[in-house]
Amino acid sequence: MIHPHSARAHAPVRIALTGANGGYGRTLLAQLRQTPELVPAVLVDPDVDGLERTLAELGPGSGGPTVLTDAADVPWDGVDVLVEATGRIDVGTACAAAALDHGVHVVMVSKEVDTVAGVALAERARAAGRAYLPADGDQPANLIRLVDWVSATGLEIVAIGKAGEYDLVLDPAAGTLVQNDVTVEVPALAGLLELGTDVRATLAARADAVAGLKRSAAADLCEMTVVATRTGAVPDREDLHYPVARIAELADVYAAREHGGVREHDGVVDVFSALRLPGEASVAGGVFAVVRTGDPVTWEMLRGKGHVVSRDGRYACLYWPYHTMGAETPLTIHAAVDGSGPAPQPRPTTLLAARTAGDLEAGTEFTVTGHHHEIAGVAPVMVTAEPGTAPYYLLAGTRLNRAVPAGELVRVDDLDGADPGALAAHRVAESAMTGAGVPA
Repeated sequence: MIHPHSARAHAPVRIALTGANGGYGRTLLAQLRQTPELVPAVLVDPDVDGLERTLAELGPGSGGPTVLTDAADVPWDGVDVLVEATGRIDVGTACAAAALDHGVHVVMVSKEVDTVAGVALAERARAAGRAYLPADGDQPANLIRLVDWVSATGLEIVAIGKAGEYDLVLDPAAGTLVQNDVTVEVPALAGLLELGTDVRATLAARADAVAGLKRSAAADLCEMTVVATRTGAVPDREDLHYPVARIAELADVYAAREHGGVREHDGVVDVFSALRLPGEASVAGGVFAVVRTGDPVTWEMLRGKGHVVSRDGRYACLYWPYHTMGAETPLTIHAAVDGSGPAPQPRPTTLLAARTAGDLEAGTEFTVTGHHHEIAGVAPVMVTAEPGTAPYYLLAGTRLNRAVPAGELVRVDDLDGADPGALAAHRVAESAMTGAGVPA
């Protein structure tokens, strides 16, 4: 038996969890059964009946949490750390701000909130002497940890990113591919399993072969925006490359263009669609960093041990093939209380914006829907942050006050009905974009 971690001897930490009956909330509540020093004191979810059923399924935990329908009713004097997981910018922004005003640390699961209000909330936390951290278990925090780990070694990172949520599982014999239980015929893909001598041509052919599948999601670009604002990484293209690639190919795929890869610049952030065969291990939506190798003898030795090294030896890929949602979030809760772990302040360098997919009329209403929290009529894009451009999720619940032609970025002044708290928080980030406001 391995000895229990010293974290188990930590003084009790009282947690408020919003969005407690969501998928992420359940995984965290399940894990808290194994971490008695972390006490779920307050659970918030509009679906109280569903939450009570979840708690009954999970079995006895640490004490009996207070269950609420409204985050406005949280008794902050009985909470040490808020874990915000609603995915709603109105509720999430207000709840996080209230927590910080009451001296409560914030662990932010809601990446949607972070891309609109993260700069302001982080500054609020800094002023209050409290932590504001993205949650381990989701790709942004995991990738930030990987970047910190790789950077600390002295390796030069040229690209970072993650796998899309669902693998592309190819059966070459049958000529079929499965993505999230959807099976499609892809006879051409079987002949494209190897990158060949022209990497970009192969990637283009693979993309054509799976063109009928939805591989890009607002959630992906949202997560990579959280990373970009904390690392300084930038997208190579506003909609990301999304290459269809096997994990062993990533060092070649994210080589510079002059070396045969897709990358136009150093320091890029991207998402790839993980291609694998049945029975092969999944990358499980994990995260990666592509580095320049340096000493060729070292990296040829590492290639022999199974590390992912480009065919020309210039690049290597280091990756973590997992993100286990709430099972990892105790790491962040401890880091918030102890002041440990990588915690770079977000800066408004990159903005998740909304580009119109077609001509939109005045009065068009925007609603966030679906598993990936997407908005009909606009495409999520990662652009250089400039004052006036509306964050993608600021559109939630708004309507256009003017007609906006196809291909334009929606601007803040185009919107009526934006949530006041989220809008005020974004204005803080706009001030930082112009050199005023939030300190570096």
